[in-house]
Amino acid sequence: MKTRSLILPLTVLPFIAPGIIQAADTPQKRPNIVLFMVDDMGWEDTSLPFWKERTQYNDIFETPNMERLAQRGMMFTQAYASSISSPSRCSLFTGSNTARHRVTNWTLEKDGSNDGISDIIELPEWNVNGICQVPNIPKTYQATSLAQLLKDNGYHTIHCGKAHLGARNTPGENPYHMGFEVNIAGHAGGGPATYLSEENFGFRADGQANSRFAIPGLEKYWGKDIFLTEALTQEATLALDKASQYEQPFFLYMAHYAVHVPIDKDKRFYQHFINKGLSPKEAAYAALVKGMDKSLGDLMDYLDKYNLTDNTIIIFMSDNGGLAAEPGWRDGKVHTQNYPLNSGKGSAYEGGIREPMIISWPGKVKPQSKCDSYLIIEDFFPTLLEIAGIKNYKTIQKVDGKSFMPLLLQTGNPSEGRSLFWNCPNIWGPTGPGIGATCSIRKGDWKLVYYYETGNKELFNIKEDIGEKHNQAANKRKLVKKLSKELGSFLRKANGQRPSFKATGLPCPWPDEI
Repeated sequence: MKTRSLILPLTVLPFIAPGIIQAADTPQKRPNIVLFMVDDMGWEDTSLPFWKERTQYNDIFETPNMERLAQRGMMFTQAYASSISSPSRCSLFTGSNTARHRVTNWTLEKDGSNDGISDIIELPEWNVNGICQVPNIPKTYQATSLAQLLKDNGYHTIHCGKAHLGARNTPGENPYHMGFEVNIAGHAGGGPATYLSEENFGFRADGQANSRFAIPGLEKYWGKDIFLTEALTQEATLALDKASQYEQPFFLYMAHYAVHVPIDKDKRFYQHFINKGLSPKEAAYAALVKGMDKSLGDLMDYLDKYNLTDNTIIIFMSDNGGLAAEPGWRDGKVHTQNYPLNSGKGSAYEGGIREPMIISWPGKVKPQSKCDSYLIIEDFFPTLLEIAGIKNYKTIQKVDGKSFMPLLLQTGNPSEGRSLFWNCPNIWGPTGPGIGATCSIRKGDWKLVYYYETGNKELFNIKEDIGEKHNQAANKRKLVKKLSKELGSFLRKANGQRPSFKATGLPCPWPDEI
């Protein structure tokens, strides 16, 4: 098989407009980048344990290719994102914290909010239209996209799967407008209408959508008895075939709709899990996870086949925690696979924000290694640019993320003494532990959660109490005050938002004001 060269020497980079960005300034071969993003995947939705010990869920799920990737690289046991999809993805592509970009709940319709309703608080007017790269679009956060910077510095940029960066009929809805040269099935919707090609992924035979979540651009698969996860994988490999002709490094953002609801049956694996004794809904979910893992393996096989593995970094990540707050869809049971973490998607607790993350980078990242230091989703922005050798770049926005390259190379610990911040002044919708209008801070072993509506504060020692069962706020008042001050100060500096009380019209106090 002929070896495919995808590396473009920096000396022949295309012209880049002066004052916007400068090209990478090292003459080395730059790595291809595959960012494999899963949707709504819980911390323990895998046979690869991210905790200090195996749980029963590690024996239910089958993800041999996650295990394979971990054998080749580094597992991260404290990788964080936001608890909801759009905020995480907007932080990923801007490097900005949620408090700063103000996309603090999930987006869909132009100028429309998906917030729940409270009798006590009025929610702020957040950026319901998401992010975009052009000015003067109401209710958006203008930013220079990660994909745009990679593209402008010679990377061929491919988007495959879920986008969820901007509302319908706004510039950010289309990945083409965010710096991607190829867009496969990405639009404003945050989940699939259906994974089934027999149902045309949500379209009628005449091409009219049955749902706002109908998946565009996959007409050739309609009625072909192919699961959405597999169709996206096939399209991604076709895009890589095309990329091989360009002699550029590529950035593939493989953003699966899996494992988001609806939990359709992937017939390739469903019966296998029924035979293992799982209920129909449990078997369907386990099959959805296994299909996602097969996609990861197929991409790894592709890179191996064409001798691309040695110069490709693969990053596995989820955008938020596993669904735990909608008991009806899973045989009346909550989504408990986040155990030992508390709660899940939409929650400020660990189950909502701690994600499975793995990175393989041959010759750079030590195989079979593990990192217990924490990082957060906006850190991907400066890290990927550093990996690509892009140093002297300029952005419209302030980048809050910090490069975790020292963690990858084991040359230092940028997490030491660092604080992580979350702001969700919204009501996601479903109810459950840690779900509501909150802001939080993680510093060292300690995490403070503040509830805007009630003024309550919770303090947990995450190292000793990973399940957040023991609120120590009452007996650690000095620490609560210290963390509250740091959290309040950050939110003000980032121009973060907060709700107000309906009864008085006054804003809810910042965490250091109560």
